[in-house]
Amino acid sequence: MLESYVTPILMSYVNRYIKNLKPSDLQLSLWGGDVVLSKLELKLDVLEQELKLPFTFLSGHIHELRIHVPWTKLGSEPVVITINTMECILKLKDGIQDDHESCGSNSTNRSATENTKSSVKPRRIQQAAPTHPDLPPGYVQSLIRRVVNNVNIVINNLILKYVEDDIVLSVNITSAECYTVGELWDRAFMDISATDLVLRKVINFSDCTVCLDKRNASGKIEFYQDPLLYKCSFRTRLHFTYDNLNSKMPSVIKIHTLVESLKLSITDQQLPMFIRIMQLGIALYYGEIGNFKDVETEDSACHNKDMLGNITGAEDETRIDMQYPAQYKGQELYSQQDEEQPQGWVSWAWSFVPAIVSYDDGEEDYTGNDSTLTIHQQKVQTLKDPIVSVGFYCTKATVTFKLTEMQAESSYYSPQKVKSKEVLCWEQEGTTIEALMMGDPFFDCQIGFVGCRAMCLKGIMGVKDFEENMNRSETEASFFICGENLSTKGLTYLTNSLFDYRSPENNGTRAEFILDAAHHKETYTEIAGMQRFGAFYMDYLYTMESTSGKGSANQQDFSTGKNEDLGTVQEKSTKTLVVGPLDFRLDSSAVHRILKMIVCALEHEYEPYSRLKPEIKDENETILNPEEVASLEEYIPTRHTSVTLLKCTCTIFMAEFNLLDCLLPVIIGGKNSSNFMNTANFQSLRPLPSIQILVDKINLEHSVPMYAEHLVHVVSSLTQPSDNLLHYCYVHCYLKIFGFQAGLTSLDVSGSYCLPVPIIPSFSTALYGKFLKFPTCWTKRSQIVITEGIFELPNLTIQATRAQTLLLQAIYQSWSHIGNVSSSAVNEILMNEVFQNIGVKSKNPLPTLEGSIQNVELKYCSTSLVKCASGTMGSIKICAKAPGDSGKEKLIPLLQGPSDTKDLHSTKWLNESRKPESLLAPDLIAFTVQVPQYMDYCHNSESRPLSVPVKAMFNISEGCRSPEERMKEFIGIVWNAVKSLTLQLEVQSCCVFIPNDSLPSPSTIVSGDIPGTVRSWYHGQTSMPGTLVLCLPQNKIISAGHKYMEPLQEIPFVIPRPILEEGDAFPWTINLHHFSIYTLIGKQVTLSLVEPMGCTSTLAVTSQKLLATGPDARHSFVVCLHVDLESLEIKCSNPQFGLCVPSEKNLTSYYVGEDLTVKCV
Repeated sequence: MLESYVTPILMSYVNRYIKNLKPSDLQLSLWGGDVVLSKLELKLDVLEQELKLPFTFLSGHIHELRIHVPWTKLGSEPVVITINTMECILKLKDGIQDDHESCGSNSTNRSATENTKSSVKPRRIQQAAPTHPDLPPGYVQSLIRRVVNNVNIVINNLILKYVEDDIVLSVNITSAECYTVGELWDRAFMDISATDLVLRKVINFSDCTVCLDKRNASGKIEFYQDPLLYKCSFRTRLHFTYDNLNSKMPSVIKIHTLVESLKLSITDQQLPMFIRIMQLGIALYYGEIGNFKDVETEDSACHNKDMLGNITGAEDETRIDMQYPAQYKGQELYSQQDEEQPQGWVSWAWSFVPAIVSYDDGEEDYTGNDSTLTIHQQKVQTLKDPIVSVGFYCTKATVTFKLTEMQAESSYYSPQKVKSKEVLCWEQEGTTIEALMMGDPFFDCQIGFVGCRAMCLKGIMGVKDFEENMNRSETEASFFICGENLSTKGLTYLTNSLFDYRSPENNGTRAEFILDAAHHKETYTEIAGMQRFGAFYMDYLYTMESTSGKGSANQQDFSTGKNEDLGTVQEKSTKTLVVGPLDFRLDSSAVHRILKMIVCALEHEYEPYSRLKPEIKDENETILNPEEVASLEEYIPTRHTSVTLLKCTCTIFMAEFNLLDCLLPVIIGGKNSSNFMNTANFQSLRPLPSIQILVDKINLEHSVPMYAEHLVHVVSSLTQPSDNLLHYCYVHCYLKIFGFQAGLTSLDVSGSYCLPVPIIPSFSTALYGKFLKFPTCWTKRSQIVITEGIFELPNLTIQATRAQTLLLQAIYQSWSHIGNVSSSAVNEILMNEVFQNIGVKSKNPLPTLEGSIQNVELKYCSTSLVKCASGTMGSIKICAKAPGDSGKEKLIPLLQGPSDTKDLHSTKWLNESRKPESLLAPDLIAFTVQVPQYMDYCHNSESRPLSVPVKAMFNISEGCRSPEERMKEFIGIVWNAVKSLTLQLEVQSCCVFIPNDSLPSPSTIVSGDIPGTVRSWYHGQTSMPGTLVLCLPQNKIISAGHKYMEPLQEIPFVIPRPILEEGDAFPWTINLHHFSIYTLIGKQVTLSLVEPMGCTSTLAVTSQKLLATGPDARHSFVVCLHVDLESLEIKCSNPQFGLCVPSEKNLTSYYVGEDLTVKCV
């Protein structure tokens, strides 16, 4: 009697997916207990319709299908379904990029489809599930549930192939088995009970092999590449938690997979194909091709309407006979509804959850044939989404990059074989990928790993730098290290997974999940992520919240089906990425391997999956009323991304060999790659100098509107959009760098570094930029800012000795000059001067030149008409420091600005006691410049498309023009830019000190003010060396028609109409004031060389293009300079001349016997 219930279940599924079966033969075989079917053809159209993938099945075969049903022990032994050799071949659907249907048409098609199905489905169910009067429905339902919960599925030799262009991707799994387990995850015959509302399953995959090969035009594979993945085994644990015995839908679903060892291998020919496959996945996920729209894509309203129709259809079609197993009611329901419904990958994957675990929360018993009552009762029920947790865990993963070359056999007629050589290896430990979702309103994905490193292997481009006979250590081979080891970190990457013995599921308790956005951000912080992983942590959170403030919305918020309810939903996407302490070492071996990978990735001819759509504004767009605008301003969904790098160390070594001339042209696009092989023997250079850069923290934040295209079209159509709406029409980027410092170090023979010599002390900086989305929608508003950037630098100091400067130059030349530099070792004396041994006193300590700038602020913006830049620099200081005899440093001030030099030349100023002027001084440099964008040279000169290399543009007419002609044309282009710009420049006075001997360092330096320091020297020291002081003038330049404005104010500014029409901002007015030169001699002696003076000048420049044909056409310039010069007094005395030429004292006293004064008025 049980046969009449179990047999229709198995028959319905076998007959649905397999062609040309006779139900009578199948039924007779099932009653015998075993079924063996051979050489079966799959119904490809049914698979495509039910899976709703963007792929087409080219073929599908099953070699053998076995079904074993233990009729006598059906309540204690599982039903076993075995598939031996199953092969499917897929390809991307033809014309999928053009297959975009509207929301309305989809709704119409869906309604028609649902009506058809609703009339057909009950008839099929009635035929497939006959009733039996001798067995009570409760017993049958319980028995069938036990049978379904313990079905064992075994697949031997599963082969999946995907073909596209010349790509053939194949996946071969030797064995896959799914069975039910107990509390300790051992094989058992289990069922849910009132005390244990949990069902556990395990899927074991054995020997999974993934191959990626290239086929020729005829479809054949000439040379087989090494497998991407070879014989990898892993296991999956499934955990289902139910609310009660009558629940057909689990409330919590956990699916976790663990891989102990994952070894990937990618050759140079596979790399472009591998990137192509990843680009396909990204394009499908974001809905760039096909009908697949993610929950964050532009058609949110369409998606919500489809979701409403989906729910309504579910309610209408849940009238199924209760004697039919609930496990298959869900599949019958979801597999046949909404076949043409466009949806995203998240929604697509979510639609299969009910098919796996059944979607029917009806707790009432079947009440007969009263369909109206049944439908009404089920509509009253609340559709509740289960909590689904999906996880992937990998203990150790290795990715090896290989270079291939053709190798012929000894025989002439033998085919060629591909020989591969490992050159790069990436090792990663403790990898975790977790996704938590509850319907569409909540989705969270976390990715992290404990540690990783990258190593060089064997040789590259003929240089045998890491061959086995080199005997080089792993420390030298590792050029990228991040995070920690599993031995020290522990199994934190498995926290709360089904493979963690401390998890709630493995201790008989129910897990709790955080499904609130605010609570999620408080719990999963950057610190918590790095404590769990250590190397990398990413948290992607998408929420869809209702404006009522009750937390995450669920499907019942949309169950009314009213369009106005859609406006109460607030979407937000947040991505947080944190990278732990990392050490990046860029030596010749690492740089050449990285660039070689980039070159291999670029060597393909694949067309992009999706091209940028033309930015065409819809002229018939509906104008929003004030109420709709106010509703829009309340909340605009955004995507926010934050990237943080902690404790970064980057070391740039001197190049030991340099073959960049074979790699860089390919990356730039100038020529194809060549198989150049270097035959020179490699010799490691020790000690190896390097530049070491340390950064405490780097933070990058990126914000973009979620539905940018629709938002920009709406806002651009408004007459006067608010600043808030305009703010969300931009992409905003913030970059902050904390604790940046650089120095010189050296790697010795033992592999250890010497103590770094500081070159750039620690400083911090910040950069902000915003970019307008879809600029072509704003063509009628020329004043809208397209691009804007702000740069801030509080202070920057650079210090170096002469030896350190020469070593920096040697490191730069080793990378800029092509060739093998290992033979020319670095000068040993130079290395000893730079890296002095600790505790050893140098005989000749070298002076250090130090320069610093403070308070730098720059601002840039551009519109469709002009480009404008403005900025200030607070101060500048340059001095030289040298160790003194008594341990104190000797300081030689060279340049200080700004400095008030009006009275600095007088003795009275030295004798007075004043506060340092630099504390209250204005900015040293303040400028504002603006250039129109519609100038003639912009239209006359050819603009280079982004797809055309720079070199190709210059090769067009390069052969018929001399360097002089090109220089003349360049000058003409520059002149056209200069004559139209509006300029405002202010430079405050600066002091330049040139002493003839080292100055003793004072006890205190007043705020870095060199004039104040000179005053303290002047009053505190018994003797002071002679010093020549040059007081640079205060400069002010302003172009014609421009009114003075404060820098860093609102830019761009309005250009006067005459200048705008004529395109000529000349003449310029140039003012110079307070220029003087004087000397400090002795204790209280101040002698002036040039008395303070200034001038006012006007600069006018005109040009015209001479009438000439061909390449002889050139510009002619006429320059007119008018100068109003104040009185000039030049004085010179014997001590001053002796200060300038100390070695010619006798000659000085002979020719200059007394003071000389020259005055010009």
